Amino acid sequence: MYAPGVNSSTTLSSSSSYNNDRPPSAEAVEVATDPASGGFFNSDYKKHDDLKQMLDSNKDNLKLEAMKRIIGMVAKGREASDLFPAVVKNVVSKNIEVKKLVYVYLVRYAEEQQDLALLSISTFQRALKDPNQLIRASALRVLSSIRVTMIVPIVMLAIKDAAADMSPYVRKTAAHAIPKLYSLDQDQKEELIQVLEKLLYDKTTLVVGSAVMAFEEVCPERIDLIHKNFRKLCSLLVDVDEWGQVVIINMLTRYARSQFTDPNLQDVDEDEESKRPFYEDENEVDEEQQEKRAPTLDPDHRLLLRSAKPLLQSRNAAVVLSVAQLYHHTAPRSEVHQVAKAMIRLLRSHREVQDIVLTSIAATATRRKVMFEPFLKSFFVRSSDATHIKLLKLEILTSLATESSVGIILRELQTYVAAHDPPFVAAAIQAIGRCASNIKEVTDTCLNGLVSLLSNKDQAVVAESVVVIKKLLQTQPSAHREIIIQMAKLVDSVTVPQARASILWLLGEYSERVPKIAPDVLRKMAKTFTSEEDIVKLQVMTLAVKLCLTNPKQTKLLCQYVLQLAKYDQNYDLRDRARFLRHIIFPADAESGGPTRLSKQAKKIFLAPKPAPVPESHFKDREQFQLGSLSHYINTKANGYQELPPFPLEAPDPKARDVETEPQVMEQAPLFTAKKVSSKKDSKFYSDTESPDESEEDENSSDEDDDDDEEEEDSSSDKDEEEDDNEDEESSGLEEKLPKKVVKSNAKPKSDEEEEEDESDEDDSSSESVSDSDSEDESSEPSSVPKKQTRNAKPAKESTPVVKPKSNLDLLLDLDDVSPAFTPIMTPSLGGFLTPMSTPSSQVKTQLFPDIQPASAVISPNTTSELLNKINSSGLEIKYRFTRSPHLYSPSMASAELTFHNHGPDELTDIRVGEKPTSGGVSIHDFAPIPSLSPGSSLMGTIGVDFADSTQPVNFEIKIGSDRTYPVALKVPVGEVIRAVTMSEELFLKQQGGLRGMNENTAKLSLTKPCSDLKSLTNKILTVANLGVIPNSDSSTLRFAAQTLSSKSTVLVSLLSSDNQNLTITVNCEKMVIGSMLITQLKACLAD
Repeated sequence: MYAPGVNSSTTLSSSSSYNNDRPPSAEAVEVATDPASGGFFNSDYKKHDDLKQMLDSNKDNLKLEAMKRIIGMVAKGREASDLFPAVVKNVVSKNIEVKKLVYVYLVRYAEEQQDLALLSISTFQRALKDPNQLIRASALRVLSSIRVTMIVPIVMLAIKDAAADMSPYVRKTAAHAIPKLYSLDQDQKEELIQVLEKLLYDKTTLVVGSAVMAFEEVCPERIDLIHKNFRKLCSLLVDVDEWGQVVIINMLTRYARSQFTDPNLQDVDEDEESKRPFYEDENEVDEEQQEKRAPTLDPDHRLLLRSAKPLLQSRNAAVVLSVAQLYHHTAPRSEVHQVAKAMIRLLRSHREVQDIVLTSIAATATRRKVMFEPFLKSFFVRSSDATHIKLLKLEILTSLATESSVGIILRELQTYVAAHDPPFVAAAIQAIGRCASNIKEVTDTCLNGLVSLLSNKDQAVVAESVVVIKKLLQTQPSAHREIIIQMAKLVDSVTVPQARASILWLLGEYSERVPKIAPDVLRKMAKTFTSEEDIVKLQVMTLAVKLCLTNPKQTKLLCQYVLQLAKYDQNYDLRDRARFLRHIIFPADAESGGPTRLSKQAKKIFLAPKPAPVPESHFKDREQFQLGSLSHYINTKANGYQELPPFPLEAPDPKARDVETEPQVMEQAPLFTAKKVSSKKDSKFYSDTESPDESEEDENSSDEDDDDDEEEEDSSSDKDEEEDDNEDEESSGLEEKLPKKVVKSNAKPKSDEEEEEDESDEDDSSSESVSDSDSEDESSEPSSVPKKQTRNAKPAKESTPVVKPKSNLDLLLDLDDVSPAFTPIMTPSLGGFLTPMSTPSSQVKTQLFPDIQPASAVISPNTTSELLNKINSSGLEIKYRFTRSPHLYSPSMASAELTFHNHGPDELTDIRVGEKPTSGGVSIHDFAPIPSLSPGSSLMGTIGVDFADSTQPVNFEIKIGSDRTYPVALKVPVGEVIRAVTMSEELFLKQQGGLRGMNENTAKLSLTKPCSDLKSLTNKILTVANLGVIPNSDSSTLRFAAQTLSSKSTVLVSLLSSDNQNLTITVNCEKMVIGSMLITQLKACLAD
C-alpha cells in the first residue's frame, strides 16, 4: 500500500488520498527516500491515524470528510476494518449525513466485527424511532447484518415494527431483512411468515417486489399466501421496479403452473392437422372437437398474461426474458409467438445479454420452429460477433431450417466456411451436415458441397468435412461409392486424428464396396501404427478385424501384426482392446485351443448393420429447466433452483383468489360514505330530483354496488324503468349524470362468471365513472345549471353510444357557460383517460378533499424557446412558449403556443405534425395544419402535449410538403407540467402532513438583499411554476399549491422566513422527481 521506508506520519501527510493541506516536511522526504527504513515492519507504524483523529474531533465537517474518504476506500476494495472502533463511536452523531455514512460502513463490516457492533445495539434501537425514514431503514439494515444469534429477538421486533412503518422505504427494508434473519435462525420461520403475509398485502409498488423476494427465500411452498394477492400483483406488475418485476414474474410462473390447467392440453397436433383432407366437408367436423381446439383459459390466467405483455417493451433485458419464459411455460401455443420480436430486440444488447438470449432462443426453437422463422436474418453472423455468439447463431439457423428457407441458410453457411475462425468454420460445416440430414431434398447438394471442401488447403476444413461426410454416407452408402474412394485417397494427406479415424471407420464398415482399396489402406496404416494417435489406433484395429472377417486371405497376417503391436502399446485401453479382439478373431491362439461361442458370432458382432446417426440439437434436453435460469444456461441443476411444477389435471378452486376483493371494498367504503355525507349537506341548494351532488352520490354508490353484493336490493328497485337508456350507458363505459333512480338501475352486480371474464373492464369503467363524477363536482357552481340541463335533455339519450365524439360535442356546447379557470374540469372524457387500478390515489384525493379547486394561472411567461432552427429546415423557424391555459382536447395536456416564421425565399406548403411518440404514456394533439406560409410571414398555432408527469423531451416530426421531414424535441420546464389549484389553509396543512419523508424536499437560502415583504417574492415563484396562491394567516409564510397534469398528484410549496434574509423552501409532492426538480428551480430563481 505504501512505499518501503515511509513512516506513518509521512505517509498520511504526503498521500493524495488523505489530507492534502499539510505539506510534507524535508525530513519526511529524506526518510521516504531511504529504502532500508522498513516502514512496513515498524511496530510504531499507525495506519489511518489522521482519519481516526478526524473521527474523534468535535466538528461535523471533519467527521463527514473522514467518512467520505473511508467509504471511498471501501468502494475501491481497500481494507478499512481497523477503523471500526473509531467509526462505530460516531453512530450517535446528530449529523444526518455522517450517520448515513456510518451506517453504510457498518453494513459492510458488522459481520466481521460482531463484538464491537453489539455495543451499539441500543443506539440502533433508538435509531429505529428516528423521524428520518432513511435513518430508520439504515438502522434496520445494520441490525439484520449482525450475524449473532443473541440478537435474534431484537431483530425480530425491529422487523415487525418496520413492517408497519408509514414509510414504504422502511417497509421495503424490512422485507429485505426477513431472509437475513431466516438464514440466521430458521426457527423463526412461523413469525416471519406472519410478517411476510402483512407485507404481501402492501399495495405500494416499492414494497411488493421485495416482499415477493422474501417469500421466495423463506416459504416458496406457501402458495396460499399468494391466492389473496394474485390479482393485485398482476395489476401492480407494470409499476414495480425492474428488479421486482423479474422476481414477481418468476414467482407467478410457478404459481400459474400449479393453479391453472395446461392451455395446450387440448390443442390439435400439427401432424394430425396435416393429415386432414383438404376438401373436408365442414358439416362432418364434430362440433365438440371444434370447441376443444380453442384454448379456454381461466380469467385469472388470462389476467396474468395480459398484465405481463406490456413488459415486453421494457428496456431491461431480464424483464423481457422473464416475460418470455412466462409465455413459454404457461401461455397457449398460439400466443407464445408474441414474445419473439421482443427477444430479437435484445440481440442488439451487450455480448453477455446476447449469450443468454440466444441460449433461450436456441432451446425454444427446438420446439417452436415457426416462432422465429420471420426473423431468420437476425441470426446471420456478423464479423464482430464473438465465437460463442457465432456458434449459438449457427445452432439456431440449423434448427430453423425448413424446405423453404434452407436455400438462404445454405448460401449463408457457404460464406462462413471461408472465415478465419477455426471453431466457427468447423461448426459451419457441421451445420451444413445437420441441414442435409434433416431435409432430405438437399442431402445430395450438401454432400457434393462437402466433397468439394476435401480439396481445401485448410486441413481443419478438410478434416471436419470428412467427419460430416462420414455421418451423411451412413444414410445411403450404396449410392456414393465414389465418395468413399475419394476419401480413402486422403489418408496420406489428412493429419487431423478425428478425420483419419472417420475415413478408417468408413472403409471398415463398407469394405465390400471397395474390396481392393481397403486392404491397401490397412497396409499403409500398419506401417505408421506406432506414431498414430490413440483414436486412430483404435480404428486401425477395428478395420483390421473387419477385413480379417470379410477378406481373411489378404488381411489375416496384417490383422495379427496390428494386434501384436497394440498388445505392447503404452495406452492400457489399446492393450485391453487388442487382447479382447484376439480372443474373438483368433481363438486357436487362445488358451482354450478351439473356437469359442463369441468367435462363432464374430461377423454378427462386428459387421452388424448400424443405424444412421440422427443429428439433434444440443439444447433439446434443456426443456426440463426454467427458461432463462442459470440451470437452463449451464444445462445442470444449480444450487437453489426450484423446479417448475407440472400442470394439474384439474384446476384448484379459483374462489381462493376472490378473497383479494374483500379488503379493497372495506377500504373504499368509508371514502364513499364520507362523500355521501358531504353531498347531503349541500343538497339543499338544488332540487330534490336533479341535484348534481345527488347524482354524483348515486354514481359512487353504483360503483360500490359493482364490487359488493350487499347493495343489490337497493340497486334493483327501479331496474325496469328506462332500461334501454341504461344499457347504452353501460356499453359506453362512461356513466352520465342522470336522475337517482336511473343510475341505481345500472348498479346490479354481475354474475360470478361475468366478473371473472370482464374483471379488468369493470374496474376500468368504474374508475372512469368515479373520476368523471369527481371532476364535475369540482366545477364552479354557476356552471352547474347549464350542465344539469344538458344532462337531462332527451337528445343526449338518443345520441350515438360512441364515447369520444359525444364527449367532444358536450364540451363544445358547454364552453360558453363555463369560466376559463374551470375549463379543464369540463373535459374529463375527451382524452379518454381512465383512472388506472394501480393508482387510485387521484380518486381518493378528489373524494376526500372536494375543496381543491383548479385556478387560472396568475402569470403567463413570455419566454420562448426554439423548436426548429431555420438553418436546418430551409428557412422555417418554429418557436414555442407554454401558455399555462388548459388545452381544449384534454385537461392532462400542456398547451404550447407555436410561432411559425418563414425566413426562406420560397413558399412553404402543408406544414404539419409527422410521426408522434406512441409509448410511455406521452401523447400529442396536433396543431392545425398550415396549408401555405409565404416568405417573410408568420403564423401562430397551438399544440397540446401530455408529458405523463415527466420532464423528458418529447420527440416528434415536423413535415413540410411531401418530402421534407425534420425531427424536433419539445422540452418542458418542471413548472409547466403542473396546474394551479386553490384550497383552504387547513386543507393545505393536512395535505402537507401526509407528504413527509421522501416526498418532502427542503432547502435553505440566504438572499443577497434583505426582503422586507415576502409577497414581493411571489411573482418570482409564479414565473417559475404554475402555482396557485393559498391564503394564510401567517405573514412570515407563503404557501402555493398545484396538481400535476396527468396523474393529478398534489404539489405543495411553502416559503418560510425566519428573518428578512434567510428563507426555508419546502416542496411536498407525491412525485419525488418533480419535487426535487421544482425545488432546484425555485432556489435558482430566488437566488438571483
